Amino acid sequence: MGRLRGFIWLAAGVVLALLAGLVAYATLTRVAQAPQEQEVTSAMVPVVVASYGIPVRTLLTVEHLQVVEMPADVVPSNAVRSVESAIGNITTMELSPGEPILTQRLLNPNVIAKNGRDALVLVEEQVLMAIPAQDLLSRVGILKPGDHVDLLFSLDFPINRGVGASEGPNDTEQATFDLLQNVTIAALVGNIGVSEEEVASEAVQQSSLPDSVLVTLSPQDALTLKYVMDAGGIIDIVLRSPGVERPFTIDPVDVDYLINRYRIPTGPGR
Repeated sequence: MGRLRGFIWLAAGVVLALLAGLVAYATLTRVAQAPQEQEVTSAMVPVVVASYGIPVRTLLTVEHLQVVEMPADVVPSNAVRSVESAIGNITTMELSPGEPILTQRLLNPNVIAKNGRDALVLVEEQVLMAIPAQDLLSRVGILKPGDHVDLLFSLDFPINRGVGASEGPNDTEQATFDLLQNVTIAALVGNIGVSEEEVASEAVQQSSLPDSVLVTLSPQDALTLKYVMDAGGIIDIVLRSPGVERPFTIDPVDVDYLINRYRIPTGPGR
């Protein structure tokens, strides 16, 4: 009788061991299959995110943005997928580092509203000013909204010949100087809405160039710029490298500067 009872307990133990093995196998199989199923349902897609903290009313440039891969099921449907789609737009709210860029948080400054005005956004301390697009960079179509540029001017100044010296009718001398640095281009306006099919014509290429460059300035800088333009100064725009916003140390250039720098001989016997 005791031998039969032992055999029953042994058989029960074997059955329980087999059941435990089956449960463990089923559990491990489900765990192994879960990542594969997740990979199938969560494909990675490119998303444009903020490279660093971006303040509100910032005109986006390439250095503000980067593309990362994120699971498709966590990406908002209105997320920007390409850097080109975000460049030139203005942020309507502050963006955190790594935050996906959403279309409703951007404003295109080149979109014309029903009232005929560009949808430009300015900070409270700045004004918007238009300057003629007569410099060479503007005429060859290099400048884009969001670019940081310096405004160079050449202007004639009166010559100080000292006390008692007679002054002639044309006693002026040209000087070239860096009037304003790190100026942001808000928009390019004019006949620039030409389709790609029409670009083949040389006449259309000329008409597609901007008429004016819109820049954001402090009120004092705007007044300074107006004075120099009204005085007949010749403007030229130079484009900064992306991300470079520091001030440059530059000396104005006139004839004396050129003579001293290049050791140009002047006067009798030289």
